[in-house]
Amino acid sequence: MAEEDLQRFLRKVKDLQAFVTASEADPALRQRLADCSHHQEVVDLAAAQGFEIGRRWGEVGEGPPADGNLLAGPGPAAGQENVSVLWQGPLWRLERIHSCGACSSERFWYDQVEHEWVCLLQGEACLRFEDEDAPRSLQRGDQLYIAPHRRHRIEATNGGSGTIWLALFWWETSPSTPALRA
Repeated sequence: MAEEDLQRFLRKVKDLQAFVTASEADPALRQRLADCSHHQEVVDLAAAQGFEIGRRWGEVGEGPPADGNLLAGPGPAAGQENVSVLWQGPLWRLERIHSCGACSSERFWYDQVEHEWVCLLQGEACLRFEDEDAPRSLQRGDQLYIAPHRRHRIEATNGGSGTIWLALFWWETSPSTPALRA
């Protein structure tokens, strides 16, 4: 590991240790930490206390997009999402989606005609499917297939450097066109 990476890692560990010490010394802060329901809430709480614990190993910081690097570039504003079409053909579309603390509105459900396959490249997300009792937590490297018309919504994505998705959408032009399999 390069010295710069080592120093960045050690600073993060120190901030994490200091945040733990502060939460043990302050019962109100400890309770706020206990009330957190996902990683980004913990990161945001720590940041509000002056501790930077959010960046994961290997995440690229904000800055101008690097040519061809899916993880580079500035994130969207808090609560927003940027969608870039990377490639597309007559029956498919590949998107890079960068979410920053974004979620679906309370009564909104995606109900799309396309097949969708997503992979989390950075961060975490929480998805809810209408036909499942509990939400699904996704972390970096997780992937899943979403069938057409399977109603779903985004419950939460990371703030800070955000969540980066790679999403492949495809559809059929007629019932005789063979479907791709996930």
